[in-house]
Amino acid sequence: MSEADWTPALLWLAVVASGLYHGVNPGMGWPLAVSAGLMERSPRALASALWPLAVGHLLAMLLVILPFALLVTLVEWQRQIQIGASLLVIAFGVFRLVGRSHPRALARIPPTQLGLWSFAVAIAHGAGLMLVPIYLGLCREASLDRGHAAADALINTSVSMAVLVALVHAAAMIAAGGCLAWLVYRYLGLKFVSRSWFNLDMSWAISLVLVGAIALALSVAG
Repeated sequence: MSEADWTPALLWLAVVASGLYHGVNPGMGWPLAVSAGLMERSPRALASALWPLAVGHLLAMLLVILPFALLVTLVEWQRQIQIGASLLVIAFGVFRLVGRSHPRALARIPPTQLGLWSFAVAIAHGAGLMLVPIYLGLCREASLDRGHAAADALINTSVSMAVLVALVHAAAMIAAGGCLAWLVYRYLGLKFVSRSWFNLDMSWAISLVLVGAIALALSVAG
């Protein structure tokens, strides 16, 4: 496999890895699925709670990525868009490092509205922004040649690529969160959550800065 073949493979691996990373974070909602299962004493309730969490996260990803899918059709400005997106991700990561408290508005969303809650949390914590540099890197593979042919190709592929990236990421996220929720519900119990509760807010913010910095370095070097 050539180096050119490895590049998209590694980018897709990053999409999946970021989804697993988000899913493991309790802040993305898997403890709410555990709570639903315990309250109704049914694993079906747990599984049912995962669906709105997944849909909310997916919609948040699409809300962030789709505007870039439209912007990336401007082939002659693609490098500037990549640099701007990288700086945006870095800035948001620094913002999350400085102020790591959860927005108060999220506390007003009742747990019964899991889809809305998942959507709001993913937006507030910049989950979608983490995917932007990866997505732009995937689209760059379709724009190595310039001119009208490249523009036509990007117009047809960028939106579908955005949807595919969001779907793959959300699937990985809910798979990781769902597995943790099931393990806590079926085997580990709430004591495990209270004793070993972890929050990835700081590492998440650092990850945003690193992803943005790597994307910025690649854009400048390219």
